[in-house]
Amino acid sequence: MLSPYLALYARSAEILYNNIGMTIIYCCISCFFSLGAFLAFRIDRAIPQFFTVNDALDLAKAVGISELLTAVAIFSFTRLDGIPRSVPMIHAIILGAWLFAAMGLVRFLKARRGAAGRERPLVKENLILIGLNGVSALFLKFLEDAAGDRCQVVALLDTEPRWLGRTVNGVCVLGPPSHLESLVEEFAEHGVRIDKVVIGGSSKLLPMEQILGCCEHLKIGLEFAADYLGARVGAEPAGRNRRTTVPAQRHHLWPAVARSDYFFIKARVEFPITIALIILTLPGFLIAGLLSLLDVGLPILFWQQRVGLHGRDLQLYKIRTLRHAFEKDGRKISLERRLSRVGLLLRRTRLDELPQLLNVLVGDMALIGPRPLLPRDQPANSSVRLSVRPGLTGWAQVNGGVLLSPEEKEELDTWYIRHASLRLDLRIAALSVWCVLFGDRKSEKAIALARADMDQSSAAPLPRMPKSGVALNAKGNRTAAARAQ
Repeated sequence: MLSPYLALYARSAEILYNNIGMTIIYCCISCFFSLGAFLAFRIDRAIPQFFTVNDALDLAKAVGISELLTAVAIFSFTRLDGIPRSVPMIHAIILGAWLFAAMGLVRFLKARRGAAGRERPLVKENLILIGLNGVSALFLKFLEDAAGDRCQVVALLDTEPRWLGRTVNGVCVLGPPSHLESLVEEFAEHGVRIDKVVIGGSSKLLPMEQILGCCEHLKIGLEFAADYLGARVGAEPAGRNRRTTVPAQRHHLWPAVARSDYFFIKARVEFPITIALIILTLPGFLIAGLLSLLDVGLPILFWQQRVGLHGRDLQLYKIRTLRHAFEKDGRKISLERRLSRVGLLLRRTRLDELPQLLNVLVGDMALIGPRPLLPRDQPANSSVRLSVRPGLTGWAQVNGGVLLSPEEKEELDTWYIRHASLRLDLRIAALSVWCVLFGDRKSEKAIALARADMDQSSAAPLPRMPKSGVALNAKGNRTAAARAQ
């Protein structure tokens, strides 16, 4: 009922102001024919979350037919007096866009509701798919529907140069199979571990010997997409083992962690502070982004996948300070050539860390807490540091930062979690400014104090977790007692 009125309003039709009765008749006739066309093409039978091209075509046909019948009916009686000739076309565009938007909204809400009802895994399995063909496209769709929460394809490789930079089901073609090793190293720099390489389609069209050698060197599993789909395609190279089984890294969590009650108050206070900080630092963010653009080019932002609260994957963003790691032919570029004076300045002033305020705003991080680490840098027992949200800065950062070993960071972060308070957070904020101005310094006194505290706490019985906390079992899931609570 509303779309024909909007079409008339868009063209400032005369009947809107001179003939209200005709405007109502036009809207009613349009609505009548639209409902008839919708029923005839049965667009109400389309399932939003499985909306296909055929459904879209049926919807477009229904809109077109309804507009044609409306125009014929109105022309038969009034010769379209007072109605511009372009109104039916504008009406069709508005009606079609509205219906497509409604379908998309329902699909989004259902997908979000379904994702909220599923328990997210701690770490996804990351795959690289080699070979672009029908089997690969089918495998990507199959993986999205059947195992979207457990594994994902992060990159495509293909021998055809014309596909470089294009996407299939949201996954980008990043180069030829010969770039596999450099691509795995590039993902490792972003904190993403590649667990498997999957061959799509026939192996006869791919340099299998080179791929096998690379997988064995990197200790990455090699599989075929056809195995997932229940149909074997192509032949395996003789005399070589096509599978290299390497267990995916997981982060072990222990049942309970003693931490300060201050964390339950802190999370509610940081939100308005973060908004204020984003507003105050916006000029610095724009200046740093412009310097990065002029120095290293696009993209401006650099991302890393780090370990966050309860071992969940955390997408952490920085402003880029390094040029690309590899040449176009796959050769690695030295770090000295990649880091410029501008990049070094952004790092020393910590301006490259400003995008992480957005991580704080959405609740993935805190302003102050244990610094999120790459999976490969995680200490052996990460139960304490993963029991709270990671921070932009923390006790370990202001007492050594990059000068500390992972074990020393663990000791300092554990001490902070057990003694966190508003006074300590203010002290860390002040020391963070000091570190930006004068550089990192390693505090042996703070490390000794943290070690003494850990020795004392290990000798005492493990305290009970506060009621508002959540106990986790060894796999990182909530225990039966926590679920009952």
